[in-house]
Amino acid sequence: MSGPAPTRQRVLAQTSFEARAILRNGEQLLVTIIVPVLVLVGLSKATGIGLDTGGASRIDFLTPGVLALAVMTTSFTSQAIASSFDRRNGVLRLLSTTPLGRGGLLAGKVLGVLVVEAVQVVVIGLVALLLGWRPDPAGIALAVVAIILGTAAFTSLALLVAGTLRAEAVLAVANLLLLVLAVAGGVVVPASQLPGPMAHVALLLPSGALGEAMRETLMHGVLPAWSVVILVGWTAALGWGASRLFRWH
Repeated sequence: MSGPAPTRQRVLAQTSFEARAILRNGEQLLVTIIVPVLVLVGLSKATGIGLDTGGASRIDFLTPGVLALAVMTTSFTSQAIASSFDRRNGVLRLLSTTPLGRGGLLAGKVLGVLVVEAVQVVVIGLVALLLGWRPDPAGIALAVVAIILGTAAFTSLALLVAGTLRAEAVLAVANLLLLVLAVAGGVVVPASQLPGPMAHVALLLPSGALGEAMRETLMHGVLPAWSVVILVGWTAALGWGASRLFRWH
């Protein structure tokens, strides 16, 4: 009798399953790809919305923030909802007892998120290029780093929420939190343009740090150190919370 497949093969199989589960789900596809594209096209073409783009074209200004929003929809909202229902239905507990193990399951989830995000970046990037987007070539590799850091922070938040709340509560909390962060979290619109104390609060949120990192890398070719510190700090705190509080059943 043959033994279990090598760890790498098991993780890659789980990665493929996680990515396909998101991309084949119509509701998930709407949230992860269609909505960000509609936001990008709508805001770039809207004439009644005043945006301080700092001299940049509207599409150059908006695309980095929409890419950050796309990262949030996949690494947080989609992952939190999917993991919470898998937990309620006993899927997580079952998979954690297989040769895949808890570590392999979590690795597969994170890698699956990165695969979906790669699809998002390609689709949104192509739409933006057709609309006239011209990113700073020097910042493209740095933007990938920002995406990875943002994914780590928001996946940690997703697992914390999914592992501590009931699935129905996660469904409401994940969508509401995404909406709040998208509007007032410094993602699409920079924190500096938010009213009053929101401008200062947003800078300390992972959403504001990710949005700022994406804008600075793709518009100016630099990765802000402060954004890196904020994202790493949130990842450490949320990851610690998830590791201590996550319930597998």
